[in-house]
Amino acid sequence: LAGGPGSGKGTQCEKIVQKYGYTHLSTGDLLRAEVSSGSERGKKLQAIMEKGELVPLDTVLDMLRDAMMAKADVSKGFLIDGYPREVKQGEEFEKKIAPPTLLLYVDAGKETMVKRLLKRGETSGRVDDNEETIKKRLETYYKATEPVIAFYKSRGIVRQVSRD
Repeated sequence: LAGGPGSGKGTQCEKIVQKYGYTHLSTGDLLRAEVSSGSERGKKLQAIMEKGELVPLDTVLDMLRDAMMAKADVSKGFLIDGYPREVKQGEEFEKKIAPPTLLLYVDAGKETMVKRLLKRGETSGRVDDNEETIKKRLETYYKATEPVIAFYKSRGIVRQVSRD
C-alpha cells in the first residue's frame, strides 16, 4: 500500500484487514516500536525520523522480513503499509522476499495531507507530526515514492483510490 504521509493509508488498511483478514504491517509502526524500545538501533532511527529522512533500505527490509516471518504460519497474506518508498526498495523486496501481487495507491492532495498530519500531531505524540518535519516528509515522498507508483503501473498492478 502506498501513498503520501497523511493520505489515509492507515485508515484504508484497517478496512481491508477487517474485510479480508490480512496481516497489516506498517513500516512506520515497526520503526516507531523500535524507537520506543530504546535500543541502539532505535536511537539511530529516532535521529533519522526526526529529520524527516528515509531510514536505510536494509534496516527497513530486515524489520519487515522479521515481522512477516513471525506471522507467516497464521496469515492469509500481508498488507504492507508504507513500503516500498523508493524503486530500489521495491526491487530489493522482490529479490529477498517476493514480488507484490498488487499495489494499492491511496492518492490525496498535498493540502489534505498537511491538514490531516497537523490535526493528528495535536494528539499523536509522534515525533514526525510537526510542521517542519511534515514539509520534509512530503518533499521526500514526492521525490522518492512517486517513481515507485510509476514503476508498478508499468507492470499493471496498481489500483488507485482518491482520499481527498
